[in-house]
Amino acid sequence: MNAIPAVSSDLPEQRSEEPESVPDTWQERARALVVRFGPAVWCYAVLKLIGFTVFMKLLSFAGDYAKKPARFGGGANTWDVLASWDGWWYQQVAQFGYHPALIPVPGGQPGFTIEQNSAAFFPLYPGLMRLTSDVTGLGLYGAGMLVSILASLFAAAGIYAVVDRMSGPRAGVIAAGIWAIAPGSGAEWAVYSDSLFVALAAWACYFVMTKQWVTAGVITLIAGLNRPTAAALIGAVGLAALVELYRRESGVLRPLAAMLLAPVGLLGYVAWVGWRTGEWGGYFRLQRDSWLHYFDWGQGTWHSIRGVLLGRNDYPFAFPVPDLLATLIVFSLPVLIVLLIRLRPPLVLTAYTLATIVSVLGSLGIFGNVSRYLLPAFPLFIALAVGMRKLSWPVLAAVLGTGAVASGWYAGYVLFELGVP
Repeated sequence: MNAIPAVSSDLPEQRSEEPESVPDTWQERARALVVRFGPAVWCYAVLKLIGFTVFMKLLSFAGDYAKKPARFGGGANTWDVLASWDGWWYQQVAQFGYHPALIPVPGGQPGFTIEQNSAAFFPLYPGLMRLTSDVTGLGLYGAGMLVSILASLFAAAGIYAVVDRMSGPRAGVIAAGIWAIAPGSGAEWAVYSDSLFVALAAWACYFVMTKQWVTAGVITLIAGLNRPTAAALIGAVGLAALVELYRRESGVLRPLAAMLLAPVGLLGYVAWVGWRTGEWGGYFRLQRDSWLHYFDWGQGTWHSIRGVLLGRNDYPFAFPVPDLLATLIVFSLPVLIVLLIRLRPPLVLTAYTLATIVSVLGSLGIFGNVSRYLLPAFPLFIALAVGMRKLSWPVLAAVLGTGAVASGWYAGYVLFELGVP
């Protein structure tokens, strides 16, 4: 295979042509947005719909969902699976709010000594579920799906915007398509907060790249109310702003504002949980002693990979098929990282991607969920998109379409039915 040539972000011929004039009316602005983002959003939506259909067909064919409790991967209908596991918790928050508490489990097993509590789930997504339900009249399930699907379209547009700025519109469209069929993409159209977070992360990175620092800081603040993994985004935006302060290319106030705004959402929610539980580290204790999810410097990842390679199930949360796929994904990361760095991406993308990977691989959790946990690391797809942009559209349609069909199994069925998303 020929090496992918390095692409400099300074090559103007690789970027979209700037409009000759700024649209005056809202109709012209809307038309301009459709022209710019339409191809990427449609590419994403079509590929995602193909994979989603295959996923639903596999669920129906197997029929195992009907034998499981609605809370744990089952339900009366195939689509009920999409609101199980974490989706059940998000519905609880949307309906009943929070009641943070650290309640000991009598005779609890090591790692599960505190009762599970909805405070482990950040408020932005369930808050939008509740708001959407109140406005539209949809139930919480329908509202959650609507939020996730719309957020996924904004995420596709954000990924396009980032990649277009680096490597041109064709690569941007392809990158959005790759995200639709990525491992773990089954969580994008489900009652999960993943699509919402990626939408916020992609646009925060874009606004850093375009030096709109205050906007980037505000979006990062909002992302911090959605998932604890926003820590990687906060660090990346803060580092980019710090470098900008040193260079003095954007003055002082705007990068400084981004640095100060970025962590407010995450720190604010963690502090609130600590205050309500009466223990300032209450959120982290809840994660550790209720879900066995905490930063362990990669020991859990190592034990899981070792178990997969040796054919053993002697590690926490062992799920053979998802764990095998997760191991293959981990082995592919060094290649994808090197290819990304060869493109000389902006600092915010490099820092965000590396911090996300360290956070995922360095934490103990359900190893089979690595594919889902790495969904926010969308810059890993940029080198693939750049390499594929020389293919003709019919060839691209065949490649991405085949991936979409397969994703219904590896990104949907495997994640929700053969593992625990």
